[in-house]
Amino acid sequence: MSVSANDQTLKLQQAVAQALAHNTPLNIRGGGSKAFYGRAASGEPLCLREHCGIVNYHPSELVVTARTGTLLTELERILAEESQMLAFEPPHFGETATLGGTIACGFSGPRRPFAGSARDSVLGCRIINGKAEVLSFGGEVIKNVAGFDVSRLMAGAMGTLGVLLEVSLKVLPQPEAERTCRFELPVFGALDRMARLASEPLPVSGLSYDGCALHVRLSGAEKAVRVAAARIGGDQTEDDGGYWRALNEQRLDFFRAETNVWRLSLPPASQPLALSGDWFYDWAGGLRWLKTDEPAEAVFTAAERARGHAVLFKGRNRGADVFQPLTGKLKELNRNIKQAFDPGGLFNPQRMYRDW
Repeated sequence: MSVSANDQTLKLQQAVAQALAHNTPLNIRGGGSKAFYGRAASGEPLCLREHCGIVNYHPSELVVTARTGTLLTELERILAEESQMLAFEPPHFGETATLGGTIACGFSGPRRPFAGSARDSVLGCRIINGKAEVLSFGGEVIKNVAGFDVSRLMAGAMGTLGVLLEVSLKVLPQPEAERTCRFELPVFGALDRMARLASEPLPVSGLSYDGCALHVRLSGAEKAVRVAAARIGGDQTEDDGGYWRALNEQRLDFFRAETNVWRLSLPPASQPLALSGDWFYDWAGGLRWLKTDEPAEAVFTAAERARGHAVLFKGRNRGADVFQPLTGKLKELNRNIKQAFDPGGLFNPQRMYRDW
């Protein structure tokens, strides 16, 4: 006999209340596809896989609300039936990927600079906070401002602020046509070309550089894509979706590494950083992947000097600093937010930082 969504919510709320009463930390889990990310998990497992299903879907309004245990493949299948998609192109990293884990990690794919991030797509959410209260923020329309920014705090928080129950997301129509243009260029030429293409009125939906070739994805109306492709030139394919899917899911040879893989978010126009290792550029240069044995301190320092931040995406030492250390007012602000949502430190302790 299936358990209703209300019963599932009550069950989860009772589990949080019991953990609060006994001061027992909770390790919030979905499908486990992104368990490699962040510091090592600890605490009593709290599984959300059974809390699944579509709550509301309004194709004409470009909005969907789903429970966080919903499989990402299922959500995307339902959207595809209406020729719609999640604009931020989330990676799965496995068939068990859920909506909750996707939002908690805040991952976005190659389309992110042109269609917005996971955080930009969040319109509202329901959560259980660290006081075992069920709270709702935002809504299902973009005009609904109340709680709007609070909902977006959940994107990338790694479950440290509460148990995500439901998320409302804006969606977009699927493009009518796509084409990829490829150019063999040195790194400085690729960075310059990406900056120019990103600033021009072109239907660009992906700009990546693998160290040898620049890949430019064009998406939109068939005529617009055809005209833009003729304008920029290069070696062209009608549909090179395999490359972009492999990049998004990290199935390219670059990501098959035994060494540490770092994820650096930087201003797109930043010059190559003075760090040894192999580089891969995405988001028109705003996202840079680095395979290196450089010490964490060197990577964090280089990212900070470039006005960005770094994350040890896949590494051998998950007990040390993984996310860029916070300092000053930014650290104080993050602590205050954590204290407001989870004063007892129940949720995913030390998953992001050693001291909370």
